[in-house]
Amino acid sequence: MRHLKAHRKLGRTTEHRMSMLRNLATSLINAQHERIVTTLPKAKELRPFIEKAITLSRRAQHLEGETAAVQAVHLRRQAAAFFHAGNRQQAVSSGKRGQMRAPRTAGVAALKRLFDDLGERFKDRQGGYTRIIKLGRRDGDNAELAIIELVDNPKEREAIEAANKRAKSATGKKKTAKASESKAAEGGRRAGRDKADKTYEKKETTEARGSGVEPVDETLEDNKPAGGSRAKKTEQTAEEKDTND
Repeated sequence: MRHLKAHRKLGRTTEHRMSMLRNLATSLINAQHERIVTTLPKAKELRPFIEKAITLSRRAQHLEGETAAVQAVHLRRQAAAFFHAGNRQQAVSSGKRGQMRAPRTAGVAALKRLFDDLGERFKDRQGGYTRIIKLGRRDGDNAELAIIELVDNPKEREAIEAANKRAKSATGKKKTAKASESKAAEGGRRAGRDKADKTYEKKETTEARGSGVEPVDETLEDNKPAGGSRAKKTEQTAEEKDTND
């Protein structure tokens, strides 16, 4: 049976392990690209740890009613347990006149970003806020490395936007090519119609067509002999007979 084997011990005491997970969670949220590289066992332990904190920030986005502000403060205090506390010397240093305040720790900044940005981003997402990508083994100790990152991070959104732009440009090029082909075909048909319209026709033929009378080609009438081709052959045969006689 797997009694008392709920988590990986990672070769550390409880206090050391919790401190390490808090540091990893702070680094993941404050990272510029929202991703960090660590060993695979640490990434697998960090995943449920950080997702519980993100769930608290997501709940704060759905609060309603008069007690919403009080409940939001309670959720923020619960989520603060997943990060290291703020600068404990801040109150002492701020009391001295002329002395600058100590800078706020990364844990306070991570908590603020968790409730201001990530809670709004994952407002309608039912879990699955992180992604683990295996990288292979590290030189030296042969430890298996992995990337753990937040989904919908800036790099991922940029890649999606670039892919959408490429798809739109490809679609636009196809439409332009089809339009040019259709214009060329239409131009060819128009050229044929214009050529047919520009065919020469006599004025008398046009008037005759308008009056309903069948037009007659005068050139053919003038050149055609009387009686047709058969009459012409008969006349030639008669002349040959007279010559023979």
